[in-house]
Amino acid sequence: MLGLNKRDTKFLLIVIALTAFTPFLMQPFAQGSAMAQFNGGYPDLMQRVAIFGIFAIGFNILFGLTGYLSFGHAAFLGVGSYSAVWMFKLLSMNIIPGIILAVIMSGIFALLIGYISLRRSGIYFSILTLAFAQMSYNLAYSVLTPLTNGETGLQIRLDDPRILDSDKASTLTNLFGMNMSSSYKLEVGSHLFTFNVGFYVCAVIAVIAFYISLRIFRSPFGLMLRAVKSNQQRMSYTGLNPRPYTLAAFVISGMYAGLAGGLLASMDPLAGAERMQWTVGGEVVIMTILGGAGTLLGPVLGAGVIKYLENIFSKINESILHSWFAFMPDGMEDFVVGVFSVFTGKGWHLTLGLLFMLVVTFLPGGLVEGGKRIMGLFRRKPKIDGDDTEHHPKKPPHVAE
Repeated sequence: MLGLNKRDTKFLLIVIALTAFTPFLMQPFAQGSAMAQFNGGYPDLMQRVAIFGIFAIGFNILFGLTGYLSFGHAAFLGVGSYSAVWMFKLLSMNIIPGIILAVIMSGIFALLIGYISLRRSGIYFSILTLAFAQMSYNLAYSVLTPLTNGETGLQIRLDDPRILDSDKASTLTNLFGMNMSSSYKLEVGSHLFTFNVGFYVCAVIAVIAFYISLRIFRSPFGLMLRAVKSNQQRMSYTGLNPRPYTLAAFVISGMYAGLAGGLLASMDPLAGAERMQWTVGGEVVIMTILGGAGTLLGPVLGAGVIKYLENIFSKINESILHSWFAFMPDGMEDFVVGVFSVFTGKGWHLTLGLLFMLVVTFLPGGLVEGGKRIMGLFRRKPKIDGDDTEHHPKKPPHVAE
């Protein structure tokens, strides 16, 4: 189906099912319960998981297949956001034109940066991409203020032309009339599930992006990218020039980042220079490594874990911790709350750092490797029919009965 073999088709169907039921999977605890704090089934978080999943999938095409580590992908995310917002201001609040322009502009920008940066490899390539990203951030923050609105950011205004919109009073993004902020709430017992239009738009695009990456991984082009990662020098000796392949991977990866940036602007029509900071580029690196670089599902898992920690753990303040440990004696309660407060609230980065350190140390293949190890514990080794040599070893033929 869709050019995939039977195994990949099942894999894709599982990904589609998990994506469709995300509002249920991220809202496991009842409303009002002590564990409700860990529910993540609200629109903003689900949208960000899908969007940064796309960002990480694209980055994985470059880093996971070719081994080229870029710290500059935040530049393409920012270009995509600015392009989409400008399309909203000039043409329409319909997200389709904005997303298309975001992908095109990011692809062109990635072509220019990749053509220069790919003249070097290893740490030199990484430093070049980091330099380009920081230059892009500084340009957006100050020099290109007429285009980016500097530190204030590019926003939608009521006096924008929006030549294709008949209703200029609305500044909400839409998909052919469906507002991205619209939600339907379903109450089942003590559980409340939210089905948001914006999330499902991002989810459909994420599934398509995942399918394209799956085809790339299984294609001859993907095989050539693996050859670049395995031994680029040997590849050159065979008469194959690796640069067109690496440049193509870089551009495709940049277009994925631009798509993510366009979707960020589509969910919240605002573009700021902070999306081009080097920390955002470093975040997608952590997502990919944490989930499992070079795997198909790993980057999505990494994006989900990081965004979950960012949104859930950062909101756990001392008052919430005191409510959890109120059953303890006062002195012990204060001590335990003091310890846990280091890892929550503003200190959630420490939790992320410890998790990343543990994964890199004990699971070099990321969370995907951890899942495989767990599954391996429950799998039985296949027994060969008629093979009972373990319990009844055969005697050598020269030994008499």
